[in-house]
Amino acid sequence: MATLRDWAVLALFLAYATPFFWQLLTSLKPEAELMVLPPLLPTRLTWEHYRVVLDQSVMLRALINSLGVGAITTALALCLGLFGAYGIARYPVPGKGLLLLLIVGGTAFPQIATVSPLYLLMRALELRDTWLALILANTSFALPLVIWLLTGFLQEIPAQLEEAASVDGASRPRAFRWIVLPLLAPGLASAALLTFLFSWNEFLFAGATSPPPRCSRAYRPSPSSLGCSATWSAGSSPGRCGSRRPPV
Repeated sequence: MATLRDWAVLALFLAYATPFFWQLLTSLKPEAELMVLPPLLPTRLTWEHYRVVLDQSVMLRALINSLGVGAITTALALCLGLFGAYGIARYPVPGKGLLLLLIVGGTAFPQIATVSPLYLLMRALELRDTWLALILANTSFALPLVIWLLTGFLQEIPAQLEEAASVDGASRPRAFRWIVLPLLAPGLASAALLTFLFSWNEFLFAGATSPPPRCSRAYRPSPSSLGCSATWSAGSSPGRCGSRRPPV
């Protein structure tokens, strides 16, 4: 029975991964074989499409933008969310349940309803088409989820451990560093992964902060750079493979 279940899981994984394998295969086909079947497999492998992406498009710059914005957003959201969650979990805050509900409820607003106010704010601050605009926006979107997740993890860590450390002479920051953080590592990893994937895949605000004449310029991340193109070409397949790599 276990073997049958394992084979079923493997079959589902292969079915899910088929479009990604097909896209990778397409990126290695010569131009003349892209729209021709058979052959299913390329008669020869070519790296020409990747050369076009690296030399003649902004995809490499867009991937760097996505990695930079995602990493900084993740670090900032974790730092702010960790202290907020610790305060809620450890200090006698009145109405903790209602406060958490309000924090999580803030994510119920659809992003499309916040694009116009955020765009006007970024335009007034002259932050359009910059990393800082995307980092601030993505952090504000991800922070409620980070606080909610980390609060749950912190509530599972007994406060008596910190009290015992304080009896031994450890200050609260020292107890937090050496007692709480190691036990909180799985929660931090989960929150970091979700935050980074959210920032990497964010399209709406990234596309709105760059006006159409500057489409695919220096600060546009990879999802909106792909969306900026209305046409498909052979060289777009390697770019899409690269932009989808972290989620996979």
